[in-house]
Amino acid sequence: MKLAIIADIHGNSAALEAVLADMDSLAISDAINLGDHLSGPLDASGTAEILISRNFPSILGNHDRWLLETNPSEMGASDKVAFDQLTQTHLDWLRGMPKTLTLFHEIFACHGTPDNDLSYWLERVDTDGNVRAASLEEVEAEALGVGASLILCAHTHVPRVVRLRDGRMILNPGSVGCPGYDDDQPVYHKMQTGTPNASYAIAEKVQSGWIFTFRSVPYDSRDMVALAFSHGRDEWGRALATGWIDA
Repeated sequence: MKLAIIADIHGNSAALEAVLADMDSLAISDAINLGDHLSGPLDASGTAEILISRNFPSILGNHDRWLLETNPSEMGASDKVAFDQLTQTHLDWLRGMPKTLTLFHEIFACHGTPDNDLSYWLERVDTDGNVRAASLEEVEAEALGVGASLILCAHTHVPRVVRLRDGRMILNPGSVGCPGYDDDQPVYHKMQTGTPNASYAIAEKVQSGWIFTFRSVPYDSRDMVALAFSHGRDEWGRALATGWIDA
């Protein structure tokens, strides 16, 4: 078994196309998509069309949920830009997705943690806004009751893999389309990868266990950067261009 793991595309169709081309070059056709597909000041419609055509197993992220549940007049700026581009077909496609998914009896997928699409699993934000790696005890506490040998999460946009003491693996593939963002929950903090590349991961099951490859794919982000700036989302433009919010 060998498949790609993609997440947090956030309407970046150029980054998605680069990742799909990289998968094709490696003869990988199977993938699982961990959510936050469309929301961003970029190309939500184009991204939706690509993903619908690929028909990967997919789950809802928190921004996908907000696109479906929030009154457009109350949406955040990036969600509203995306929503205005989407057709009813696109929204129905999102609406058909589960919040979590189990595949092949040994892969469990969620966006944040199993019970909360807004929670960071492999990272923690301290009261001063410092982002740190979660302790093993913190990570394992969220994994209670999940029996899969491979657990997939997303949401933080940071590529990382952690092995639990019982041998289960938890993997975050990073973000295809948004290499940096800031948030004010639980306190103001920044998540930044420091590279504008599109991130995803490959998981392969072999006799001895799971083999993981993290892929960092360069692509021409100029059109996406221009879209972000044209919608007044300068922090998005900087992150897309550099991987840093404040560059």
